[in-house]
Amino acid sequence: MAIPIVLDHSSPQSLQGQIFEQLRHLILGGKLKPGTPIPASRVLAEQLGTSRNTVLLVYDRLMAEGYLQARKAIGTYVNLELPETCLAATRRIAVSIPVQGEMVKQPVIPFTGQKQAGNNARHLDFDFFPDRTDLDLFPQKIWRRFINRTFTSSGTHFTECGDPGGLLQLREVVADHLGIARGISVSSDQVIITAGSQEGLNLAARLLIKDGTLVATENPCYEGAALLFQSYYAKLVPVPVDEAGLDVEQLPKEGVMLLYVTPSHQYPLGFTLPIERRLKLLDWARRCGAYIIEDDYDSDFRYRGSPLTALMGLDDYGCVMYLGTFSKSMGAGLRLGYLVVPKTLIQAARSAKALLNNGHAWLDQATMAEFIRSGAYGNHLRRMRHVYCKRRDCLIEALRQHFGAVHVSGLESGLHLAWHLPKNYPDAPQLQALALRHGVGIYAMGSGTAYDYGKCDYSARTLILGFASLNEYQIRAGIRRIADAFAGLPTG
Repeated sequence: MAIPIVLDHSSPQSLQGQIFEQLRHLILGGKLKPGTPIPASRVLAEQLGTSRNTVLLVYDRLMAEGYLQARKAIGTYVNLELPETCLAATRRIAVSIPVQGEMVKQPVIPFTGQKQAGNNARHLDFDFFPDRTDLDLFPQKIWRRFINRTFTSSGTHFTECGDPGGLLQLREVVADHLGIARGISVSSDQVIITAGSQEGLNLAARLLIKDGTLVATENPCYEGAALLFQSYYAKLVPVPVDEAGLDVEQLPKEGVMLLYVTPSHQYPLGFTLPIERRLKLLDWARRCGAYIIEDDYDSDFRYRGSPLTALMGLDDYGCVMYLGTFSKSMGAGLRLGYLVVPKTLIQAARSAKALLNNGHAWLDQATMAEFIRSGAYGNHLRRMRHVYCKRRDCLIEALRQHFGAVHVSGLESGLHLAWHLPKNYPDAPQLQALALRHGVGIYAMGSGTAYDYGKCDYSARTLILGFASLNEYQIRAGIRRIADAFAGLPTG
């Protein structure tokens, strides 16, 4: 391989010294890692246009100081264990490079990022982390069959860039699916295929947010949305949630450009926004001139009654963007979702999406389109609803068996529920820590489940428990272990 060394023939430093210093910096800077083979002296000499003896002298010096080692009949390598004297030299390497007597300043990076809380990396015997699905339920055989069939008819699709807005066949079946399942009447042009819901949020934010834009969210809300809006320098406005979802009466009367809401299954508390509030919310958006992002992240899993018509299905003003994903129904690794935009935003959304990327993998999109069109997707959803409903019931039964008349919310749909603790129990973070010590994952606000602006009415007294990824035996055993761990707690 060629090594990035540049020689300055006008420099007062010898060529040997320049080669030595640059190789040493590459090793100490981690660019040439321990065990990396070094080009033969003849090869490096030809690359640099210098004599082989010059390179040999450099190699001898680097080996003498412990940077390199020679292996007979094999070649020269970076030493697997650099001596302490070499490691100490890393502290003397300048962070900035001197140019004409001055130091090069590092550019100011306006967004340094904030780590989104996630699942605890520690192994847990029973993990009730919310929104994780069961890998065993993925329809591997039928999906493989559709992939093979699609691949056979691929034609020139692998050598051409696709539509940045997404494969037309997939956009068409998504539009048809939403009309039946969520009461949304849209054209395929309004559907933008995304790499999951997070890219859909990025696309919406790119369209509507600039420095200082007021963005309202539920409190608590999905952490990934709040941190994303902050990365665009929005000013977040928390709006309280009660047992009927977002409290529309507490929305600001003016100034808000965007509202992010989860009306079908409020994240993370699970409340459903009733039709009266939905209509008031749309009227508020019309009067304020605001857009609404409706995140329908798990609407495919409805266990009680028929789902309410989506906000976008009730929208006569063109102010709602609908965010959907296949991450819950198929798997997060597929990285397929969609953003449905009002007709007035079609061109802007498609242009913004083209700046993000030139679309997604054709094979995955085409396979998903055929999977839906064939009816296999509907069958898959019915199977998952049946299994997850039984697991939800099992979790509720286990909680009641060990803790009595528990107060839970979010039972109508979704992959998790919220357990609202009685007044005589310790706070949720304390119970989370205690369960963790016993190998069980249950989650308080701010631990990878939600963003609560530091505090809300539910922050200290609510635990979030996902049930989709655990079978019924694991659910019962996990709750029993939690009950044993909590048995010695003071509850007075």
